[in-house]
Amino acid sequence: MKNKDMRFATQIIHAKKFRDPVAGAHISPIYQTSTFTFDSIDEAIERNQDYDQNKGFTYSRFGTPTTHELEQKLADIEGGEACLALSSGMAAISTALLTALQAGDHLIAGKVIYGCTFTLLIDVLKKYGIEVSLVDTTNLEEINKAIRPNTKVIYIETPANPTLTITDIEAVSKIAKANNALLMVDSTFASPALQNPLKLGADIVVHSATKYISGHGAVVAGVIIGTREFIYNARFPNLQVFGGCLSSFDAWLLMLGMKTLSVRMDKHCENAMTIAKWLESHPQIERVYYPGLESHPTHEIAKKQMRGYGGMMSFDIKGGLEAAKAFLNSVTLFGLGTSLGNVDSLIQHSPTMSHFGMTAEERAEVSIIDGQVRVSIGLEAVEDLIDDINQALEKARKAVQ
Repeated sequence: MKNKDMRFATQIIHAKKFRDPVAGAHISPIYQTSTFTFDSIDEAIERNQDYDQNKGFTYSRFGTPTTHELEQKLADIEGGEACLALSSGMAAISTALLTALQAGDHLIAGKVIYGCTFTLLIDVLKKYGIEVSLVDTTNLEEINKAIRPNTKVIYIETPANPTLTITDIEAVSKIAKANNALLMVDSTFASPALQNPLKLGADIVVHSATKYISGHGAVVAGVIIGTREFIYNARFPNLQVFGGCLSSFDAWLLMLGMKTLSVRMDKHCENAMTIAKWLESHPQIERVYYPGLESHPTHEIAKKQMRGYGGMMSFDIKGGLEAAKAFLNSVTLFGLGTSLGNVDSLIQHSPTMSHFGMTAEERAEVSIIDGQVRVSIGLEAVEDLIDDINQALEKARKAVQ
């Protein structure tokens, strides 16, 4: 069966599977080597000067058979021509943007984005002469108004971190194409199981593979997927000179994690929807941010472009910062940490953890308030998760009486 004919649950396991040429191992081997040798100087010259991983490898900073298999799989799953695997999600985002932009260019990005991405756009790219405009990407009129003659990239997160705002990828792609700009989408919260931005008109998709693609909290990695030309230019010179390479061992762990992505996401979505509906009626909760709820302002867009609503949500606790602190100190099943997408549930306080680099005014403008917590719903029994949240909310209530 051709990969394009496979349903996702089959494709995620079988797409672009390599066969071990030495022993025929069922699970691909780890190529744990820093360099590769050649049979002749002519071969060495050809490989080094005309790099093509389908012909062979030169040095592990540029790629190995293990990372190449991972890249082939993810490109196939996302519907792209090629993929570049890197050492973190931020390595993927920064490498993608530096590949697409140069001094004098203009970038439009969403106001609601991951805190480190916000720092990259506001504090780093501007040092290199790149102009940045932050807009509400759910408002197409705002995007159109922000377009300039030198706009080269529109960058969106959807779902966005941490308020789960959903941007209409297909609609924004039309704006980008009409203005000769690239549309780049961070699809980390959705994973390839729930959303494929390239199939909706995006040019580039990035993931923090640390999260759902891995699923087990053992890897830090990032990926860029797009055209063959764009990925080659991201590899040379940006990966070549900045060196954000992914190790073969981490690529191998990612491929193991990916095998269960389909079934994991089904359970993440099921648990999250149950908890979101329960929270929405809880007297200690002011607001729930989950795109699967009809009350979510961008629910209809999520319904149109996603195959499920994911395992991420945020909610505002009555009582502000002190109530949020009491709640976070009282949960027992949720690990307090800044990551997400693991099989076990995680929780964080976005204003002081992932988004502390924004000013209070900048956070308030995009509804990241002091009493807000973000949760990554895992695969535990949903009844146990609800019991844990409930007892922690009761302690939060008593802490601010």
